[in-house]
This record gives sequence, structure tokens and C-alpha cells, in this order.
Amino acid sequence: MGLFEDRNGTIPVWFMRQAGRYHKHYQGLRQKYSFMDLCIKPELACEVTLGPMRDFNFDAAILFSDLLFPLDYLGMGLSYDKGAPTLEIKITNKEDIQNLSSKNELASYFSFQKNSLELIKKNLSPDKTLLGFVGAPFTLYAYATEGSHKDGLHQSKRGLYDGRFENFLEKLLPVIEGEMHEQALGGADALCLFDTAVGELSPTDFQKYIIPSLQFLSKKFKEKFPQQKLVYYSKNTNRAHFKLLSSITEIDVLGIDWKNDLNETLNEFGKHFYIQGNIDPDWLFLPWNELENRLNHHWKNVAKNPYLSQLIFGLGHGVLPGTPEENVKKTVQWVHQNCHH
Repeated sequence: MGLFEDRNGTIPVWFMRQAGRYHKHYQGLRQKYSFMDLCIKPELACEVTLGPMRDFNFDAAILFSDLLFPLDYLGMGLSYDKGAPTLEIKITNKEDIQNLSSKNELASYFSFQKNSLELIKKNLSPDKTLLGFVGAPFTLYAYATEGSHKDGLHQSKRGLYDGRFENFLEKLLPVIEGEMHEQALGGADALCLFDTAVGELSPTDFQKYIIPSLQFLSKKFKEKFPQQKLVYYSKNTNRAHFKLLSSITEIDVLGIDWKNDLNETLNEFGKHFYIQGNIDPDWLFLPWNELENRLNHHWKNVAKNPYLSQLIFGLGHGVLPGTPEENVKKTVQWVHQNCHH
């Protein structure tokens, strides 16, 4: 597992959305196949996943899929026909939740992810880490409520207070748990819980409503798969949220966005987690000499940190569409050449 083994002191690096729209390899496949096909057909998901490994030499491959499939499993009518994902059903009240009915048997439904991971594992160099991923509970709930991840998430937040979130979790948590289980069986070395929407919540609401569901999933996962690592990434969160997360001992890696100081986060939380992050994805649009200067400054900020062995380099969120491929390649090379503990 390349991210977590001794790499002769070299800091490992991988990017969220490293397989995707910015990459010519992906664009070529997308001209021939639908987004859904790329997700659910194992040979295609494997090819999309491995493209950036071949072209950019990341230290981890992450399953090409989408985090919204649990909502489809619950009968919410997921579609990508219009580009951005859409749902036929949204949660506007408790009755909407009661009317949700699961599709076929859970392991059978998520077999496409398991089969994809098995195929990727066969074709992935053994010194690379294979990552699976799922949507975290609040992020999936927010999408089910709003139909998108728009700013504010006012309906979603009100659903915390009127019982909709609690009711929805009763149906959702077993699905996420099952999806994580199938991905681990498929050979994922680590499972990522992506929580891009949860930064809209105050630390008070985060503690009351979110921590219990994360504790539940983390504990269940580690009981069955103690050797696999668990990654939790959240966007627009800060040290108050991270402090609450440090009570969940089953989480191994904390992913942070670019609004958090990497050195301070390592100092405070490096004893609890590996810290992954946190370059601003927009930096990758800069001319290389300017990007390199920023990377050098970013590295100098942490180079003497006592928890440097706990660092995994990455972006503070996903690679953006239109990102120059050459900058992705050079950034990975730069990390491998310059960042050691």
C-alpha cells in the first residue's frame, strides 16, 4: 500500500478526480461511452482509473465511479442523461422517505464496483494503493434533499431539525455500509468517505447530527476490515470540526481543503491522523514557474514539521475541468523529487 508503507522518506501524492474531464484519456473514452457506462462496466471503469496512473504516476489509484449510487439503490431515479446528475425523487417530507424502496439485493447492486476494483487491482502495480470511495451520509442526504449541492443547503439543514435526516439515515446507513463492504471485498486498500457538503454545518450541528453516523460507519467497517485504512475528507470545515473527528479512532486519514493551514493542521492533528491535502486546485492553472514557486513555499511551510511522515500530498478538492495536464504531471514529479521526511 504505497501511501502507508515506508517509501524511503518520499511523501506520497494522489489527487481527487485525478481521472476525469481534464484528461485527454478520459475525454477519448467519454466520446465513445456514456458516463454511466464508464461507471458500471468494470472494463471501462478500470481503464478510466488506470489512465492517470500511467500518464502521471500518482501513488494511489481511486476507483472511477460516482458517490450518488446509494440514492439510485434506494429508488430515487438517478440519471446522468443531462450531464449533471438528476434525481426523479427528492426528499421534501417524511412521507417521501417512507415511500423509498430499495432495488435488488445490495451486494448484487454494488457488484459493479466490486468487480471494477478486482480488475483494477489485477492491473495495478503492487507498490500503488487502491482507493475505493463512498459518499458520506450528510452529503448524500443533502443531494437527496436539494437535488444538487447548491450553496446554503437550507432545506437540508432544516431537515436536520424536523427529523428528515434521522429518518433518512435509517434507510441510508445500511446502504453505505454495504457499499463499503463490497468495495473492501473487491480489494480496496483504503475507503474514502467524501463529505463535500458538510462544511455548511456549524460545529455544534456537526457534533450532534454528523459525528454519530460517522462513528457508526467507521466502527462497522473496521470490525470487518481492520487492515484497510479509512479516509474522511470534508470541504469548508475547520479545526473545530477536526477536533470532533479526532474522537473517531477508526478514521486513519483526514483530508482537508486549502482554507486550512497545512502546518498548523499537522501540528494539531498529525498525532491522530495522516493528513491529506491541500493545494488549491486553481493553482494548477498558473504558469509552471509560478506554480512551482507556490509549491516550494507550500512545502517550506511544513518541511520541518514533526509529523511530516503523516503527510499525503494532494489537492484541497478535485482536479478542475480544463486543468493543464502538463501541470498535473509536473506537480506529481515535483512532489516525488522534492518532498521527503
